[in-house]
Amino acid sequence: MIVTQKYIDELSYKIIGCAIEVHKNLGPGLLESVYEKCLVYELRLIGLQCMSQQKVPLEYKEIKVEAELRYDILVENLIIVELKSTELIIPVYEAVLLTYMRMLAKPKGIIINFNCTNIFKEGQKTLVNEYYSALPKI
Repeated sequence: MIVTQKYIDELSYKIIGCAIEVHKNLGPGLLESVYEKCLVYELRLIGLQCMSQQKVPLEYKEIKVEAELRYDILVENLIIVELKSTELIIPVYEAVLLTYMRMLAKPKGIIINFNCTNIFKEGQKTLVNEYYSALPKI
């Protein structure tokens, strides 16, 4: 299978749909770890492969640095999902996600904030990078 921008966008739509389902059932105000377990369950329920809380390898010049950097969820080995349960999605969350995307060479990332009234309208932010831009559109 050839990975395209269209495929990744369709995958993003499914991820956000699963987040909406979790939010609909749990509502706001819980710990991120609770939402993570439920979202992983929903993603697997619709047949998507995902891993959670895996280390992000860090290299500085010629050395490997031991660091406890972990992403929340990686879906289909393509999209990094960072979960929040905060008042706002602030720029530092975006910076962290973009860094993880670069370090892992992933084309897209989604920040999902469960502390909101509507995930689709205000509770998510999607980011892409040069890996996404380099993919065929269709």
